[in-house]
Amino acid sequence: MVITKRHLSRRTVLRGMGATVALPMLESMVPAFTAQRTTAAGKPVVRLACLEMVHGSAGATKFGLENNLWAPAQEGHDFDLTPTSLKPLEPYRDHLTIVSNTDCRMAEAFSDNEVGGDHNRSSAAYLTQAKPKQTLGSDIYSGVSMDQVYAQRFGQETPAPSIQLAIESDDTGGCHYGYSCVYMGPISWASATQPLPMIRDPRLVFDQLFGFGGTPAERAARRQTDRSILDWISREVTRLKGDLGPTDRRRLDQYLEDVREVERRIQKVERHNASGGSGELPAAPIGVPDSFHEHVQIMFDLQALAFMTDVTRVSSFKLSRDATGRVYPESGVRTAFHSASHHGENESQILDFAKINTYHVSMIPYFLEKLKHAPDGDGSVLDNTVIVYGSPMGDSNLHNHKRCPLFLAGHAGGQLKGNRHIKAPDGTPMANVFLTLLHRIGVDDIASFGDSTGEIAI
Repeated sequence: MVITKRHLSRRTVLRGMGATVALPMLESMVPAFTAQRTTAAGKPVVRLACLEMVHGSAGATKFGLENNLWAPAQEGHDFDLTPTSLKPLEPYRDHLTIVSNTDCRMAEAFSDNEVGGDHNRSSAAYLTQAKPKQTLGSDIYSGVSMDQVYAQRFGQETPAPSIQLAIESDDTGGCHYGYSCVYMGPISWASATQPLPMIRDPRLVFDQLFGFGGTPAERAARRQTDRSILDWISREVTRLKGDLGPTDRRRLDQYLEDVREVERRIQKVERHNASGGSGELPAAPIGVPDSFHEHVQIMFDLQALAFMTDVTRVSSFKLSRDATGRVYPESGVRTAFHSASHHGENESQILDFAKINTYHVSMIPYFLEKLKHAPDGDGSVLDNTVIVYGSPMGDSNLHNHKRCPLFLAGHAGGQLKGNRHIKAPDGTPMANVFLTLLHRIGVDDIASFGDSTGEIAI
């Protein structure tokens, strides 16, 4: 038997009409008798997913702090998640780093004429940790967001430097208190004057990930046939399998089934909406599910596929919109999200708001599970990913930006140990966490980020 060091390129793709399907990590991408971590394909690369949930948390209130409705009472490793809104993350505590008691000061009002504009500033300040300029004109100004700092350094190595996703529309008004509507939409900023549009329609994301090699006309023609994208690459799949070993064939089959399952879910939503749907979201694109739960899961599926195939290493995902009237009946609360956030410091209403917080956090384990079961080098994609989940608001009833909810999930290529709660000193900028994280994942030549004052021990 002759064994050579010939191997597949990590950039191998399967092509068909309007379809370009990248591959996950396979054993065949590593030369024989070579340790994975010493090869270009096997060397872990860190993925960064930044998630924003608006309206702060019940845990930022006086009652919430006393009852640990967001962060646990204990610092360090032996914390109890039971009373907190983070309890759905218990199965993943080894991948969980909670950083509590940080502030997003750049979303605060600095002058009397800015008072009342907290919802309008928040999203633009979240990942940039920079002060949005108060303007209704075209001279918008904020800062470069942390996801784009990372994408500008490492995103050029992938077909898509980054992807930006959203659940709700970003064009429903909100131009109040002297702030442009633009500030309430995107959370990713490529420069201080360039916010990046966010995609709400799963079909558009799917085509972005699996149609980037085809022309728009080819992609449109493929979609009109109502066939699977896999039908267009079947010959390529058969040819490739002939060169793969049993383990890689099974891995490829599972991956393609994952792609097909996401595609089926999108097609099911499109058929449902085309036939009249439920009418809950009448202005939404045809590919947008009525169900928040289903919409979030499909978007997480798409991010997981993008990360495991190295189509991109950076995503941002806006899970809601400031001042939204959306109701989440699965949470057990029928009050609209924005209304529930204005609980008037009433204890029973704060507890209802905490149920909504818990429901939102309960969406995250689905994403973590997908990444955990995706092989990557000597570990999993989750081992080589860091997920940032937070809000630029603290106590939404007061519209303040103190004690903002924030946690990190994943091991970031070994840079985060997990199973830890860090309570920051009062007045610590959230920007300190972002600066530290950027340093840990390879952007080590920046001295500051936003209004940071230094690093934090995470």
